[in-house]
Amino acid sequence: MSAAIALQSGLVVAAHGRHCLVESEDGSRRICHPRGKKSQAVVGDRVRWLAGAPGQSDEGTIEAVQPRRNLLHRQDEIRTKSFAANLDQVLVLVAAEPEMSESQLARVLIAAESEHIAPLIVLNKSDLAEPYARAWARLAPYRAMGYPVVGANLRVDRAAGLAPALQGKATLVMGPSGAGKSTLVNSLVPAAAALTQEISYALKSGKHTTTSTTWYWVDTARETALIDSPGFQEFGLHQIEPRQLAGLMPDIATHADQCRFYNCTHLHEPGCAVLAAVGEHASIAPRRHAIYRELFDELSQPPRY
Repeated sequence: MSAAIALQSGLVVAAHGRHCLVESEDGSRRICHPRGKKSQAVVGDRVRWLAGAPGQSDEGTIEAVQPRRNLLHRQDEIRTKSFAANLDQVLVLVAAEPEMSESQLARVLIAAESEHIAPLIVLNKSDLAEPYARAWARLAPYRAMGYPVVGANLRVDRAAGLAPALQGKATLVMGPSGAGKSTLVNSLVPAAAALTQEISYALKSGKHTTTSTTWYWVDTARETALIDSPGFQEFGLHQIEPRQLAGLMPDIATHADQCRFYNCTHLHEPGCAVLAAVGEHASIAPRRHAIYRELFDELSQPPRY
């Protein structure tokens, strides 16, 4: 039998270093190693893999990564961190307390926009009346832009209200520490902790498990998936050119093509339609333009070696 005939299809459900855990179409899983010196497979990738030689059939080799629909990643000045590929949506979980970082929220949304991944913002801890009201008000610009924003109390409803929005989709879950991400994942995937330990053991990643992205099936039909990923605190966007930024922020993009100058940076030019639309009761909230300014300046800095 030739190698081409022996190739099988699989899904990368976890990865650590050069080791990937690949799930076959029958649901079985095995460790696979990439062919070559560098692993290019990430969680969510569809791959073609080859079983090991007799006596090593519990492992395999990734021979090819299938074309991706998208890839959510972040990039700082030094390195690129890929979260997951072939996503239907990214769920950004924030909470009434601790107070959310709007800059971090905006960064995730911009990265998702750049890869054409649908976003879903979930605001947790609705039982904390005053902090929740303040947080809900801060999210008003995002609702106005058309982003879906859902309120939740994960300690009580255990994510039951989110099930319809997740059904039949592969959803990457991101959120800062304390927002309730573990509660969300564990309520939808009760065996998540045990599965994580199993994957950690298989990949020999041990203590690194909490910094690894993991794919969980929510249903036995393997149609609905949650992908749990850390890395919310540091979210560089150096994969994006400064001039692309305005088009990835819907409130700013609405006005960007109405400026007097075609190469307007939307920071100081006369006749800038974006600057004219900034105001407390205007279509661009001042803090949103401040985030744009911060990111434009950050992305315009020359690389440091």
